[in-house]
Amino acid sequence: MPFFADADQLYAVAQQLLSRVQEEKPHSAEGITRSRLVVRLRTMGPATEFTLNGRQRPLDIIYGPAGPRPILDIELSADTLHRILLGELPLKRAVGNGALRVHGPVWHLVPLADLFYQGQEIYPQVLADHGLLAGPGGAAARA
Repeated sequence: MPFFADADQLYAVAQQLLSRVQEEKPHSAEGITRSRLVVRLRTMGPATEFTLNGRQRPLDIIYGPAGPRPILDIELSADTLHRILLGELPLKRAVGNGALRVHGPVWHLVPLADLFYQGQEIYPQVLADHGLLAGPGGAAARA
């Protein structure tokens, strides 16, 4: 059973997470904006699409199928994204085992990785805010 019930739930969690990362850790997007990188992140199960536009400062994030043409296109399941953000699946391993597929110059993952790592610190609290984190040990459970 997928962790996220539907696309609306994933979009809500992602929007809060990325807003908090930009607010609390503004340096985390510097690599993306400095390189003027445009990244489209597409998930399956549920299907969502996010575009990170590093051609604008601060980083512009578009939720849904719109935005400028990406330099880097990333495809992964929503559950894989969830595991990466929890720190259960290292980004390098996800790329290596094909759970995260990259279309475009793979070296552009380097500036994006910092955004993922900074998000890992905030993600459990965002899940809790949405009622998706249960138990004293922090075990995630779908509501």
